[in-house]
Amino acid sequence: MEQIKSKSQSFWELVRFALIALIVVFLIRWLIADPFIVSGSSMVPTFENGNYLIIDELSYELGNPQRGDVVVFQYPGDPKNDPARNFLVRFFDPGKYFIKRVIGLPNETLDIKGNDVTITNSAHPEGFKLDQPFVKNVSDNDTHIVLKSDEYFVMGDNRSGSSDSRAWGPVKRGFFTGKALFRLLPINQINIWPGSYKQSQ
Repeated sequence: MEQIKSKSQSFWELVRFALIALIVVFLIRWLIADPFIVSGSSMVPTFENGNYLIIDELSYELGNPQRGDVVVFQYPGDPKNDPARNFLVRFFDPGKYFIKRVIGLPNETLDIKGNDVTITNSAHPEGFKLDQPFVKNVSDNDTHIVLKSDEYFVMGDNRSGSSDSRAWGPVKRGFFTGKALFRLLPINQINIWPGSYKQSQ
């Protein structure tokens, strides 16, 4: 009987350990970090198609996106991402996710001419030109937009090959998932905070 009891205890301890491990993994995936595979060329040269990233979801639970952040968000134009849908339905049947860079912040005015982005806000009523060393190609843009208090303007680094806020408008705060934390693939490009660039303004 002692031996049978011991085996039974071992089995239930193993089950308990497995359940705890699953709960921890679920919480980490749901609240802290999530894998993301880059699809397409909208962020070239910063990210190539197939790059494997880990997304930090916790930062945006504690704070707001900042200018220059490389962000992953639910595409506002996808009906599956409608916040009115049941949470569990959205969790198990997610819509499209995009990866872009935050260019404009809430309550700012943006004027885009070609590759030049001029931002006007309360700190710079005369406007300032955005430093963008991550943009390598030439694009033809002519955009003027005033952002609301919960809106962000996002753009791909591949300006001539990106569908972004210039085409379908700003992204509301509630659609953001997180920002790029690690690049794990390709192996020769492994790094932390990939694509990050601290803006001076």
